[in-house]
Amino acid sequence: MILISEQDYMNLAFEMAEKGKYQTWTNPLVGAVIVKNNVVLAKGYHHQFGAAHAEIDALQHLDDLKQARGATMYVSLEPCSHFGKTPPCAKKLAEVGIKAVVVGQKDPNPLVAGRGLQILRDAGIEIKVLNQTGGLNVKYNFFYQHQRPYVNVKYAMTLDGKINQQANQRSIITGKEAYQDSQQLRAEYQAILVGENTLKVDHPQLTVRQIAVYQQPWRMVLIRDVDQLKVEDYAFFKTADPILLLTSSVTRRQWPNNVEVISDRWTPNKILTLLAKRGIQSVLVEGGSQIHAEFLASGLVDEINVYLAPRIYGATGLPAIFNPTQLPYQSNAYQLVEKMELGPDMKFRLRRV
Repeated sequence: MILISEQDYMNLAFEMAEKGKYQTWTNPLVGAVIVKNNVVLAKGYHHQFGAAHAEIDALQHLDDLKQARGATMYVSLEPCSHFGKTPPCAKKLAEVGIKAVVVGQKDPNPLVAGRGLQILRDAGIEIKVLNQTGGLNVKYNFFYQHQRPYVNVKYAMTLDGKINQQANQRSIITGKEAYQDSQQLRAEYQAILVGENTLKVDHPQLTVRQIAVYQQPWRMVLIRDVDQLKVEDYAFFKTADPILLLTSSVTRRQWPNNVEVISDRWTPNKILTLLAKRGIQSVLVEGGSQIHAEFLASGLVDEINVYLAPRIYGATGLPAIFNPTQLPYQSNAYQLVEKMELGPDMKFRLRRV
């Protein structure tokens, strides 16, 4: 394959990185391309959490490793410098004789953060950083830049702003296209949070069911009296994926091995601090109305996804983002970045300005 510019090669690295989507868990998406004499010799990407990094995957696709000597590697993210689940990529590139490395962006992870580039420089390898992300690793970058998870508030509502038809009764508001889109949205997050009422009324599983993911999101529920829950009543408890029950009470029960109960006076900030300490980079806040209100009032919401259905529920319905004790928010804090039709429904995506 013959390409004509540096940007072409980096765009190809970005395309390769996308192939690892939903599989790298807390690792970033990374793609790599090896070029010599304006010819692409090999391509690679980070396939899965714990597997070979993109640089090593690309080297493994060479017909002969000796081809790497004198070649240029284009890699979407700075090569790693530390021993983790795999050895340092930067040292391997020096060992095989790579002449130059063009990097999309520096790695914000403090375990790397320029150290990979320094290893390459010390080995006499030419370095160029383009300061481009290719739209990759938004939540990974945010986590290390802000030391907290990226927060997305998501809900479906009717034209009159209601999220269910009446109290204590589940309402299916949107159609199958919106459901499929919301499953994809779940696959992009490492934790999902709901409140006690959402658990008891909707009986959600909080799992990704239509997309193959490396690991299911952590499932989290804010609940007052945790010992009143009857595990056998909820499909939520019938899988082995991690569950965090965040409660203001003290539990005296034995719970399944995958269930952790943590007691505190929970606020949005405390929840994000807990997740940050555990390395969780993103959380999808799915409901309900009061939790959405508390997160938005906290100023800690980075994105909002709203599915709008052509229905009207009237006065008995529960309003979206509703907490009568809180002051109004700044409505200009978010801007519309995407609008799309999903069958009979609409989706609006907003991001913090």
